[in-house]
Amino acid sequence: MTYETIKVEQDGPALVIQFDRPKQRNALSLQLVDEVMSALAVAEKDATVSAVILTGGDKGFAAGADLNEAIKVKTAEDGMTFFGKWHRFCEALEHSPKPVIAAIEGYCYTAGFELALACDLRIGGRSSTYCITSARIGTVAGAGGTQRLPRIVGRAHALEILFAAEPINAEHAQRIGLINRRVEDGGAVAEAKKLAALYATRAPLSLALSKRAVYRGMDLDLASSLEFETFLVTTIYGTEDKQEGISAFFEKRPAKFKGK
Repeated sequence: MTYETIKVEQDGPALVIQFDRPKQRNALSLQLVDEVMSALAVAEKDATVSAVILTGGDKGFAAGADLNEAIKVKTAEDGMTFFGKWHRFCEALEHSPKPVIAAIEGYCYTAGFELALACDLRIGGRSSTYCITSARIGTVAGAGGTQRLPRIVGRAHALEILFAAEPINAEHAQRIGLINRRVEDGGAVAEAKKLAALYATRAPLSLALSKRAVYRGMDLDLASSLEFETFLVTTIYGTEDKQEGISAFFEKRPAKFKGK
């Protein structure tokens, strides 16, 4: 498939989707959003892909949404259409059965930041910076930032980031749990590929259902979430992969999972 705003390359079990709008500092246009969702849908059906990596390359992750499109949003109807697509995009990342990893170098701002929040894991280069600039231009984060950020870093840290609208560095981002790993500059994608290689040795259904249990369970009370977890566990216990995994353990050999 041909894309105009992204580059897609599979390296072993990792599918790398790179934003490709360098002149716009990878500002995320609606076309780019559509193209990433299309590539993600293809990856979900490909058994050879164990994880999806989103990156902006070595210079920067994404400077935010394309303001040439955002400035056209002037009515409630415009907003429902514009931000509705952004919400569907972020939900597609969270709903994907594949682990989705943001490999971040350089700037990761506003909509780019919100996109990274919707990924399962975030790996940042040592010089990477993170910011939601909405308060500078008189808006509010509209792609889920006000909701996902406090769920990841807590209410106080989230409000500090939103109020100040100033970049935080990778060291601070890791300290508050915003990024999972901090690596040398230029090493974020390589680190993400290592994780993809590890996930390739794990049962695909286990990864998919664990992801679903966490995302859905966080929105439920404890009793309901435990009930949901039990439903998923009893479902996976009837799979071929569960039988293969336990058999391989007893036989002291690597498991050969099929995603069935």
